[in-house]
Amino acid sequence: MGDALVENLSLVLLGAPAAVVAATTVALSGGHLLVEDVPGVGKTVLARALAASLGSTLTRIQGHPDLLPSDVTGVSVFSAEDGSWEFRPGPVFSHVVLVDELNRTPPRTQSALLETMEEQQVTVDGRSWPLPRPHLVIATQNPHTHLGTYPLVTSQLDRFALSTTVGYPDADSEAELVRHRGGKFALEDLEPICDPATWSAAQRATEAVAVSDAVAGYAVALARATRSAPGVLLGASPRASIWLVRSARAHAVVSGRGYVVPGDVKAVAVGCLAHRIGADDGVGGAPAQIIEDLLESTPAPRP
Repeated sequence: MGDALVENLSLVLLGAPAAVVAATTVALSGGHLLVEDVPGVGKTVLARALAASLGSTLTRIQGHPDLLPSDVTGVSVFSAEDGSWEFRPGPVFSHVVLVDELNRTPPRTQSALLETMEEQQVTVDGRSWPLPRPHLVIATQNPHTHLGTYPLVTSQLDRFALSTTVGYPDADSEAELVRHRGGKFALEDLEPICDPATWSAAQRATEAVAVSDAVAGYAVALARATRSAPGVLLGASPRASIWLVRSARAHAVVSGRGYVVPGDVKAVAVGCLAHRIGADDGVGGAPAQIIEDLLESTPAPRP
């Protein structure tokens, strides 16, 4: 399923192979994806293509400063006829949820996603409601230098398995887009490669991919190294170690293997760890560079 999903997404998102692999990895691992980039490069198109490829429903939540938590999770409505309360589910009740420009919403609304992303349920008025399974959140955010943005809190960032960027396409890919090839113009003809049941089975199969003790120890060593690296104010949590291994499993599937090698851990390390650490740019550099440096300094086990 990994190869088929990469191929399908590549028909739509032209010239962005790293983002395509990240989306595929997240879909197989059961995690959530954060896409940070400037407007107009295809972040929303990627989410729509992923939902269509997985044969799943997609709901879109547009982030803005007036968005309320109940606009995300749903709300209980009182019925005057029988004096009862009825829960009306919000847009988060979907297999694939796109939260566009998440960092334009205030922290109060951002926190509405914490329970849904970790526990795959919503609690309203003391009652919990399960979300559809599988459940995948793709959130986009504008660069923090843009006006009207609220920084995502650490607990929110830690819920995302991977973070990626789309970037500007190369000249040939952009020429294809202006000729109405690829991009949103290819979405209508995009065929699903599976349904939610098959997608769920693929996630279970990915979880069963073999990880040796040496490779698992290497992933843990990388995560622990972030806690003492120069310039790091907040290191990666144990949740980061878990998702580093889960993402490496999914990357192995995309690579056509039934076992994880150190190269899989290296391939997902920046996407999995960089957004989770708090860095002092004046000391150790940008988070992505810190992770790159740790990959160079942390010994990897031999195959």
